[in-house]
Amino acid sequence: MSEFPPFQYGKSRFNQETFLGRFRHFLDVIDPSTLFVSEKRLQECIKLLDGFKQGTLPPGVTDAELWQAQKIKQAIIHPDTGEKILMPFRMSGFIPFGTPVVVGLLLPNQTMASTIFWQWLNQSHNACVNYSNRNASKPAPFYKFFQGYAGAVTSAVSIAVGLNVLIQKANRLSPTTKLLVQRFVPFPAVASANICNVVLMRHTELSDGIEVLDDSGQVVGTSKVAAKHALMETALTRVVMPMPIMVLPPMIMAVLEKLPLLQRRPRLVLPVHSLVCLASFGLALPLAISLFPQMSQISVNQLEPEIAMATDCKILTYNKGL
Repeated sequence: MSEFPPFQYGKSRFNQETFLGRFRHFLDVIDPSTLFVSEKRLQECIKLLDGFKQGTLPPGVTDAELWQAQKIKQAIIHPDTGEKILMPFRMSGFIPFGTPVVVGLLLPNQTMASTIFWQWLNQSHNACVNYSNRNASKPAPFYKFFQGYAGAVTSAVSIAVGLNVLIQKANRLSPTTKLLVQRFVPFPAVASANICNVVLMRHTELSDGIEVLDDSGQVVGTSKVAAKHALMETALTRVVMPMPIMVLPPMIMAVLEKLPLLQRRPRLVLPVHSLVCLASFGLALPLAISLFPQMSQISVNQLEPEIAMATDCKILTYNKGL
């Protein structure tokens, strides 16, 4: 099989029915090299794809060039709004811009102030990523997203601070055990707050619905049922995502910190910790977002009766968001 199959506009070059296909697709989506694409190169890609749609491609254009053009456009341009996503909030920027926050979250010996600061920063970054990559087929007032942001930050800080206070008051635990347990506090705080973040930042989709498309990409209608599925799938990825990021580094660092090299040179602990977090983040993100295809499918039998009556298609598609 050729590495580059015949180009299909708006489709993935990998099989989205399989986990491996979605994993390879999302490795393309989070590729940080697209952060360095110039405006000129972006416009060239858009022009090339427009030429494909209109049947006016110049001679000699290969499938590989078309797939690369689509990869660049999808990494930078929002599929619903057609606007550029700010660099730190693109999925391709999630790991480079999110890793310093993860390192801060997992630093040992956190004070109350540092716990609040890193949880606030993490949920602020998550909120901006969720907002920037939302399903935007139906417009919603910005104040609703601000309400969601406030709720997500409050939940993250409350859970993290509450767990830390409980650990400090656990007199049965030895100081060493307390320190070890404290390192795992970020996971339940981040996982539960991530669910709140997704639901609160995108709750307007539940009340307004999202667009569902037929086989030809035409809008059939607006569905609240599809919106519920989209949010449930996205929320699940946000629970799975922090598992390797928040659980592996504390376990690995607990072993590495006992090595003679790091005991002799404690200044190396932070750089090593950062590399461990970066590797964990790089593994966790594509694994989590590969659980479901971005353009998910749903049977018309599960949707509202008026949508089922408006189309002959048995399966419709919706943008789950990321």
